[in-house]
Amino acid sequence: MHRLLRTFTALTALTALGLTGCSSGSGSGKEKPAAEAGRSTADRPPESTFWVDPESAAARQVEQWEQEGRTQDAAALKRISEQPMAVWPAGDDPAPDIKAAVDGAAQDDRTAVLVAYNIPHRDCGQHSAGGAHSSDFYRQWIDKFAGTIGNGPALVILEPDAIPHIVDGCTPAEYHADRYQLLSEAIQRLKRQPQVKVYLDAGNPGWIDQATKLTEPLQQAGIAQADGFSLNVSNFQSDETIMAYGRTLSGTVGGKHFVMDTSRNGKGPLAGDREDAWCNPPGRGLGTPPTDKTGDALLDAALWIKRPGDSDGPCRGGPAAGQWWPDYALGLARNAKDA
Repeated sequence: MHRLLRTFTALTALTALGLTGCSSGSGSGKEKPAAEAGRSTADRPPESTFWVDPESAAARQVEQWEQEGRTQDAAALKRISEQPMAVWPAGDDPAPDIKAAVDGAAQDDRTAVLVAYNIPHRDCGQHSAGGAHSSDFYRQWIDKFAGTIGNGPALVILEPDAIPHIVDGCTPAEYHADRYQLLSEAIQRLKRQPQVKVYLDAGNPGWIDQATKLTEPLQQAGIAQADGFSLNVSNFQSDETIMAYGRTLSGTVGGKHFVMDTSRNGKGPLAGDREDAWCNPPGRGLGTPPTDKTGDALLDAALWIKRPGDSDGPCRGGPAAGQWWPDYALGLARNAKDA
């Protein structure tokens, strides 16, 4: 079984996605507050299209280790700190985190990557139960989310798990129609912003094994009005597996493009069909660095949607879901695909 773990931290920050059955499944570092300012042009990676948060937990850890003389560990961790990662706005007001990210991106002439994750009945009452307390509140939340972006460029991943949890039967049937309506309205609202691209989440190949099972649900949720769909959020499926799955799914939804999360898939998924394979699996590594230069007509970008180094939960010695775990981050960096 594969699940997507989503939980709030004690500070109401969103947490990790995992994948196993009716619950969560890959592990996702969902919300880290955005930085107050962007990094200078001289400091940012020249090949980066997306905004790099200069105040991320990884960046702060690098600084601390350098001060402590752990120079080799700090150098390894720069494989995370110097890359753009998604921002998961926390709490009932998404504006502060979005504004910080959008302002930082504008300063650097880059694109902010944002995740909208607040759908009512989120995660079917499992690890990240919660979300907006009503449909009307969700509409207000999305309106503020979109409005705060303003006229700047942004790429939005819309509601990880929401569609796959309909498909796997985890979300009760009485919520399906409302969810489809809310997702469709969210796409339309976000697309009113002139430079926003929206990708509706479609899970991963380890969760919904047949891509065609997602076709009708994505259509009901308004995929036709979106720029495409997202795959592998917080999971570990290989680039090749995701690409094949994405091409199949694209062919059933009008040739829509897609983006994929490569934050922790450098070594692929943990071997074996284990129920806890999604939760801080050992030996994993960073995957393809974020880029929109993919060389594939259907793949718009490889992204680090899950913030590598954020725990999936209190398993294998990890802290609570969504909390920074420097030792795990260092392992991901040392095992990086390009290391």
